[in-house]
Amino acid sequence: MKSIADISRELELAEEAELAGLLELYEKDERSGVARLVGRYRKKQEKLKKERERLARMRVYEEKYGYAGLICGVDEAGRGPLAGPVVAGAVILPPGCEILYLNDSKQLSAQKRESLYDEIYQKAAAVGVGIVGHERIDEINILQATYEAMRKAVASLGVVPQILLNDAVTIPDIAIPQVPIIKGDAKSLSIAAASVVAKVTRDRIMCEYDREMPQYGFAAHKGYGSAAHIEAIRKYGPSPIHRRSFLKNIVGQVP
Repeated sequence: MKSIADISRELELAEEAELAGLLELYEKDERSGVARLVGRYRKKQEKLKKERERLARMRVYEEKYGYAGLICGVDEAGRGPLAGPVVAGAVILPPGCEILYLNDSKQLSAQKRESLYDEIYQKAAAVGVGIVGHERIDEINILQATYEAMRKAVASLGVVPQILLNDAVTIPDIAIPQVPIIKGDAKSLSIAAASVVAKVTRDRIMCEYDREMPQYGFAAHKGYGSAAHIEAIRKYGPSPIHRRSFLKNIVGQVP
């Protein structure tokens, strides 16, 4: 008879396709330790089933527009901060691509976003990123800068998608058919993937700025208007990456 430790290792190392048969086998074992192991893995299976059901719901738009060909999700990060760039992501996922726990980047921890970012790059058919800096934001306003970042992201894919699924917006001056989806980063896998790429890319940029200008705390707040950030602006003045057009209500007119 196998020891409970041996059974635990076997279950831990089992491929998903093998696991159901092993659990059925060990359910006949009357030892309480084995019963606890089986119960734990049954719960994992149920969790995985629910996650796949959630992902299926997030494929609705991809399935609806699948006839078009290459479907690209587009989203941005950084419209609201007082400093740093706005970043857009564009992602084409191959049909049937499974990335477990992919979701709107705002619903994920920083650690989870990082791991999903790597998986997206591994599994995606194409990934594009567009970055528009603070000076351009001040020049043309944040909405137009966001559109510009999105156009850059789509242009950098390396392939031309047949349709864009966008988080809430219709991007001007782009010939590809578009479908704006309100709260699309929580409803479409392609948009969710784009949101993760945009968020992680921008967060890494802000962490680099934090190393150059630690007094502003960019690694913590990523440029958003936290109390600590506003206090730092008032104490040290605007940094070279602050959006001057965003600071009028904090420090008045900024040269």
